[in-house]
Amino acid sequence: MNNEHTSIAVLGGGSWATALVKILLDNSLSKTVHWWIRNEQKANYLHSHKHNRDYLSSITFDLEHLNVTSRIETCIESADIVILAIPSAFVHASLSSLDTALFKDKIIVSAVKGLIPETSEILGDYFKNLLNVESSCIGVITGPCHAEEVALEKLSYLTIASEDSHTANKVSSLLKGEFIKTSTTDDIYGTEYSAVLKNVYAIAAGICHGLRFGDNFQAVLVSNAIREIKRFIAAVHPIERDIDDSAYLGDLVVTTYSQFSRNRTFGNMLGKGYSVKSAQLEMNMVAEGYYAVKTVHDMNQSLQVDMPLADFVYEVVYNGKRAKSVIENLLNALN
Repeated sequence: MNNEHTSIAVLGGGSWATALVKILLDNSLSKTVHWWIRNEQKANYLHSHKHNRDYLSSITFDLEHLNVTSRIETCIESADIVILAIPSAFVHASLSSLDTALFKDKIIVSAVKGLIPETSEILGDYFKNLLNVESSCIGVITGPCHAEEVALEKLSYLTIASEDSHTANKVSSLLKGEFIKTSTTDDIYGTEYSAVLKNVYAIAAGICHGLRFGDNFQAVLVSNAIREIKRFIAAVHPIERDIDDSAYLGDLVVTTYSQFSRNRTFGNMLGKGYSVKSAQLEMNMVAEGYYAVKTVHDMNQSLQVDMPLADFVYEVVYNGKRAKSVIENLLNALN
């Protein structure tokens, strides 16, 4: 597959999908991008006005190499590589009714930072089990990288994971550019689960910020969080990996500390006393961690990994506990 004639589909209309389209179009190797936005009116608006009015609206797109459509089958059929940037809660509804033949002989890449709620699967397993995609054709894009900084053309780093080095290198070459540095790994399970878990811990960090804990405590929280991530992914997929790499520790740090983190914002509102429903209604974007909290908790019923931070977030988000009432138990469990 020649980089000069590669056709890429990006599925999703949110901020991360918008940032990925910008990255791909900024890279001279990327010749054609097909962008699926579910809402036809929004897709037509973007085509007419050359920007996404709802997310990262400051980005103006050159339509010479960009085709915007609300027809998902047409978008996928037109591409050699399909990048999924749909919130995890809506992936199954978007893909489950499609003919699996649409994905035959294509590279399918997840840019989703979550698990499929209906099946509790990471996207790589979902692609294999539902869409019959070969393992060698599956890739994952992880951070540390916020869409808002991509829009501002701040230097960012992406890690591309695939069990097949050709697939990883292919996707990496399409994404790297002046403001985007890329690296590759074969740890598809570790990077996907780490990307899921860091959203849970960003909610924890936000809750504690809302409770007026300071930087000293946040440092303790993050150091405990990376150890929880290490224990959990070792239980799920035990291979040799360096948890201090950017795809794990770096992604955790940026998500727990950044002003752009919607999961931290969601947690901050909970820490200030908002109910879960009120916080969700006030936010304009999906906090992936909300869905991940329950899925991780359910998985851990059988794994039995020591995860006091994740348990704390579950108590607040799903058991309706006020953060102030259960924080003491967490403080006693951290070190």
